[in-house]
Amino acid sequence: MAILRFLMALCAACLVSNVSAAPASAPAALSIGETWTIDSAALGEKRRINVYLPAGIPAGTALPVMYMPDGGMLEDFLHVAGLLQVGASNGTTRPFLLVGIENTQRRRDLTGPTENAKDRSIAPQVGGSQAYRNFIRTELMPEIAKRYRITADTAIVGESLAGLFVVETLALEPDLFNTYIAIDPSLWWNDGRLAKTLIANPPPGAAKKSLFIAMSRDGAPAVNQKALAASLGKLPGMVFLYEDWPGETHATIYHPAALRAFRELLKPPAP
Repeated sequence: MAILRFLMALCAACLVSNVSAAPASAPAALSIGETWTIDSAALGEKRRINVYLPAGIPAGTALPVMYMPDGGMLEDFLHVAGLLQVGASNGTTRPFLLVGIENTQRRRDLTGPTENAKDRSIAPQVGGSQAYRNFIRTELMPEIAKRYRITADTAIVGESLAGLFVVETLALEPDLFNTYIAIDPSLWWNDGRLAKTLIANPPPGAAKKSLFIAMSRDGAPAVNQKALAASLGKLPGMVFLYEDWPGETHATIYHPAALRAFRELLKPPAP
């Protein structure tokens, strides 16, 4: 019996040895889309663009486009692409082409002018949002239309200062996008002037647009949620969803709130 047990153990060791000795393939790069650069005259620099291409879409299909600041591979691009991929595969959202804009000087590009000295101290340059918007409108959007088959349906998503840029764009150039998604937007910027402006003078061009704002417990408590909803609600066809997320912090809100926004505003058409 002892010899039999020894022989069985020896055979098992040989099997393990043979399995572990099986050759592994050489590593290959993973890819979920494309990356390229564009020389921007509006910004005076080269910008990297990351593009997520939905899988399983019939060849020749034109897609709506979602633009996102903070769109670098080490920023928010991957998890937003994942949300869009899962939503399209389970039928809760429409398939979108995702265009991520990688940052160079984030605080310069995503903030508007401010009269607040503390705001101006956060970076060597702030207040460059109009130049960044010009880049998107006059350079990036035409390049996307040249490279990909797209529809006229556009969306933008951003969190924190990028969320501020989203809301500011709705206020100043509402026709640039159809759907605006702002997660924990920094509406405290310039002493809350942007929200106050929207409450006092809702832009007529925002009619028939969609806006989603989600605020964490670290958000902008000075924003008058009811007044903002009432003001934008006066615009015909305006869809405005404002949600408080007291269980989330500024660091944790993006993923769950974006999922909620995508399911609310990017639904497939009813059958």
